[in-house]
Amino acid sequence: MRIANALPLLTTILAAGLACGQHRPAAAAEAAAAGGADKKIVFLPGQGSHGWFAHAHTAGCLLLARCLNENVPGVEAVVSKGGWPKDESMLEGAATIVIYCDGASVPTGHFEQLDALAKKGAGVVFLHYALDVGKGPNGNHLLDWIGGYYEQHWSINPTWTAEFTTVADHPVGRGVRPFRIHDEWYYHMRFQEGMKGVTPILSAVPPESTRDEPDGAHSGNPTVRARKGMAEHLAWAYQRPDGRRGFGFTGGHFHQNWAHDDFRKVVLNGIVWTAGLEVPAGGVASKRPTPEELEVNHDGAKPKNWKADTTRRLIERLGQP
Repeated sequence: MRIANALPLLTTILAAGLACGQHRPAAAAEAAAAGGADKKIVFLPGQGSHGWFAHAHTAGCLLLARCLNENVPGVEAVVSKGGWPKDESMLEGAATIVIYCDGASVPTGHFEQLDALAKKGAGVVFLHYALDVGKGPNGNHLLDWIGGYYEQHWSINPTWTAEFTTVADHPVGRGVRPFRIHDEWYYHMRFQEGMKGVTPILSAVPPESTRDEPDGAHSGNPTVRARKGMAEHLAWAYQRPDGRRGFGFTGGHFHQNWAHDDFRKVVLNGIVWTAGLEVPAGGVASKRPTPEELEVNHDGAKPKNWKADTTRRLIERLGQP
């Protein structure tokens, strides 16, 4: 890479680490010093929306990138603040690309570029609302890259408490304990025909009340209502026919949920797995973020009525050990 082109990338890496006062692990630094090529993981977050602590895409991506850089030797996680990078050299050699945004706001105009990167071997991860890219060519791309997507008038997006009594026996599920958590969990996704190549990682039975809304693009439909009492898949791994990998995760609405150790771990596992790395036997370990760490890197100012202990209480309500 030419020095002029490398400067924006280096600036982004430093910003991701310094924002939380953290540094890359010694093992990763030593590997880089020895000339080993790190697996580059590129996060593409969209503009925040839904108010403070919801759809906090940039803050969430910086938090996840920091967790990877601190805990996974051989990884170089970078974040493109503002969505699709102006300097597209950031995407060169990406082992996996993580998109976390409202709808198709980040990939719009770039689906063919993403497809070319996927065909070159990049893994692909879509989180939460980013899964709703629209039926047709865009949705077909997600079927190809990650095995499923949110199809309007087929999928729905209620807010509910999912209870995961089991976790799939798959590298993405390593070290993830059964847990329950409140989020805007999308479900009844449009998957590959016959679930070919798709492995559900987290599945839960939604409350029947979530199926009873009137028909709409996001509210309900007869097929969803006919599935009462059935489990729905909320996170999945996809092995593409070419051997490459994708991961979809429908949660991620509430920013405080990244402080839940198992919620965070399954996503970190999914990212590492799509990058073609071995997921540790106990999953990707990471320190639980503090209230102060959760409150940085948001778009917009903290609300005046957000009290000093509000974030701490939100973390406590997650009810984890």
